Amino acid sequence: MLEGMFKLLGEYGNPVPRYTGPRCLVERLAVGGCDLCQQACPHEAVSIDRAVSIDPAKCTSCGLCVQACPTGALEYDVSATLGAVKAHGEGGATLTCSQSGAGGQTLPCLGRVNQSAVVASGAWGIELTLLHGDCPTCTVGRADVPERLAAVVESAQQLRAATGRPARVNIRKAAGEQLSGPQVSRRGMFGALARSASRMAAQVIPESPLPFVDWSVPEERRPAEWLWRRRAMKPTPAPETLVIWAAPRILDGCIDCPVCTNVCPTEAIAREVHPDGLITLHLDLTSCTGCSACARSCPPQVIVMSPEVEEGAFAEPQLLREGGQVY
Repeated sequence: MLEGMFKLLGEYGNPVPRYTGPRCLVERLAVGGCDLCQQACPHEAVSIDRAVSIDPAKCTSCGLCVQACPTGALEYDVSATLGAVKAHGEGGATLTCSQSGAGGQTLPCLGRVNQSAVVASGAWGIELTLLHGDCPTCTVGRADVPERLAAVVESAQQLRAATGRPARVNIRKAAGEQLSGPQVSRRGMFGALARSASRMAAQVIPESPLPFVDWSVPEERRPAEWLWRRRAMKPTPAPETLVIWAAPRILDGCIDCPVCTNVCPTEAIAREVHPDGLITLHLDLTSCTGCSACARSCPPQVIVMSPEVEEGAFAEPQLLREGGQVY
């Protein structure tokens, strides 16, 4: 029994999100840094010095710091939530928070729902219902989770607008319904495990702790959240269709310094110095998270963020600047 309990606890996942230092704007020394994760945490579990650290004794696995992180420096396994949505099929999917009392496919908090899940539900044609509990009295998340969740859905719908097929999403407070399966919260997990480990295993959305990112592998520098936002852009828009995806653009006045490449949290901007002294800058849109670190840190302030790009621009790296010429 105990072996099964600990196996299930492992499947439930590490309550503390994975932290990838090279993606953090604090470690990247971007101008202004970033403290959005610290602001979002309802339990003062996040501290920032020269890096971000999370106190596991205070963390409730609500995911709000991950939801707020603009670069993917903090992450949970997105495939677990995506898998739970897709498993429901066209009949519609319902995700519930651990404090809603509704049971069903359960997350510790709906702060764990990010844009990728909404974009993917639209691609799969699955209506998504998100049931939360009494957020103002919640001990896992915070009172404004529904408003934060609504902002996530709105951003995802803006992205899906280019496909011509918006996602169908409902956010509401649970009204006493009982979906199949028990209610599960992190705080009551051991008690619930002892009572019914096998039943709970079918309801808690399983996930395994993420392995450390191997920064020497370029593909691993891209956060899974942003990769899934792109993968789920179905039906694929025509190449000339404008997609809501913030990306840097360089104006006249660039001094060819390396600052934009140094602060980029995913190394989406590549700088190459050729033997003849020619300097080129390329942007890989699939790696860009739109965090604006390059624009804020640019010494001559000649980088601006464009709010949208053409779908065709994702096909290959875009030339931003070459030999004094901007594009």
